Amino acid sequence: MRAAVIGVLAGLAAAGPAKAESIHLTDALGRVVALPGPPQRIVTIFSSNTELVASLGLTDRIVGIDAFSRYPPEAASKPVVGGRLGFSVDAVVAQNPDLVLVTPARQAMHQLLAPMERLGIPTVVLTSRSLGDVLDNIRLVGRATGEPERGSTLADALTARLARVADTVAGRPCPRLVLITGRLGNGLVLVARANTYTADALLRAGGCLALSGRSSLAQVSPEALLAADPDVLLLAGSRAELDELTSQPGFRDMRAIREGRAHLVPRAEFLIPGPRTVDGIERLAHLLHPPREVRP
Repeated sequence: MRAAVIGVLAGLAAAGPAKAESIHLTDALGRVVALPGPPQRIVTIFSSNTELVASLGLTDRIVGIDAFSRYPPEAASKPVVGGRLGFSVDAVVAQNPDLVLVTPARQAMHQLLAPMERLGIPTVVLTSRSLGDVLDNIRLVGRATGEPERGSTLADALTARLARVADTVAGRPCPRLVLITGRLGNGLVLVARANTYTADALLRAGGCLALSGRSSLAQVSPEALLAADPDVLLLAGSRAELDELTSQPGFRDMRAIREGRAHLVPRAEFLIPGPRTVDGIERLAHLLHPPREVRP
């Protein structure tokens, strides 16, 4: 028996280690990307991609990030390969990645995709136009990293939470709201537009867009906001920013502000398409649609 076992082990040693199965997937551009096996050194460009990998418990595989990735903290200390001024192909290559995740944001895709393809470094492009895209991306990153079960489990759990929110807000009045995401020096403000991932999150929380339509712009004037007359004004920012905004001439006359319906929402939950957005949707749904009182 012992001789037989030794013979089997010798045969396995001669055959060498089992070859990892290759991974083939299709990204947001319809490109078929092939990976020789589960990647162990991943560069994540854009905060959402960093969070997607981290949400699967794979932060240790991240070897490079962009300058805007702040979460989770253990990922924020990784080498930075670019930021507001662009992305360095040399900095990416220096991390010896076997997978690069990019989005079209900040020209990352245009600056890195072609060079990575020439160098033979697998690169996957992800986009997030809706919460459905976010869930699909979680599953896709799970497959790309060789962890499809983790991706499916997380996406299914988030889907279940969204379904519970949908049940909670069903049949409730839909408050018309505006989410301000930033302010410009010329007096214009940036707002969440229709047909975007952020707008989808607002709708899933049981809100309706006061500024709607496919032609709605990201930049609007205070006068346009006053004319929209939202029931609720939301600001993705800090308490100091909200206090300063609501004290401005024009804004302080807005009905939502006069009646105490101006609220903060975390930027990370509504401007970074990832699992934390579901946290934001749950909180906003509770704010917009408090639980009904149960009368005896």
